[in-house]
Amino acid sequence: MAKLTKSAKEIGGRHNLAVKVKTAKYKKKSSNQWLLRQLNDPYVAEAKRQGYRSRAAFKLIQLDEKYNFLGRGKTIVDLGCAPGGWTQVAVMRNKGSGKVVGIDILETEPVIGAQLICQDFTSEDAADKLKALLGCEADIVMSDMAANTTGHQQTDHLRTIGLVEAAYEFAKEVLADGGIFIAKVFQGGAEGGLLADAKKNFAKVTHFKPAASRKESPETYLVAQGYRKMLCNDC
Repeated sequence: MAKLTKSAKEIGGRHNLAVKVKTAKYKKKSSNQWLLRQLNDPYVAEAKRQGYRSRAAFKLIQLDEKYNFLGRGKTIVDLGCAPGGWTQVAVMRNKGSGKVVGIDILETEPVIGAQLICQDFTSEDAADKLKALLGCEADIVMSDMAANTTGHQQTDHLRTIGLVEAAYEFAKEVLADGGIFIAKVFQGGAEGGLLADAKKNFAKVTHFKPAASRKESPETYLVAQGYRKMLCNDC
């Protein structure tokens, strides 16, 4: 991967000549729209240039630019790691030290410097497998998981919140004191109960939408910093 020398924020501001897509009778209109968007997306082009597996890598980079949580020697859990863009960034920022483990229901090509599991995170023994790979407390638990979309925004929001809640409960079990939890949620943010619990167990809880998130996307990220492990253990 090429070294990132400029702020990832600059990428979205680049204006290239628009690429046009010829329509075909056998192609759905939605497929043409997706292809057109991909061809004209500066983050897609930059991800390819730098060797990242997906444009989503820049969402994590921008989260780190704002909150400064990645760095040498971190122990990191990547939930919903496929195709591996976030894992690549985490390994790169670890600078050859620390530990990165990840899990996804989809097969993920190996990432040098990370240990990855192909399994549904919500399955019965998934959490135990991750803990065994960790072998210690984590500094960061990050989740880019989202339920398959139905097209109904409220339904998609609730299904994704279910994954966020599972990730949050796991984070409370494995995070070290002062750790950080980051998770993708849909518009509306975290549910009231989860948000209230997070505010009790973390020093600071906010929502942030990276510039790399498409404007039309309802996604945003819950960022909980400064885990209060002892307080949580006393709950």
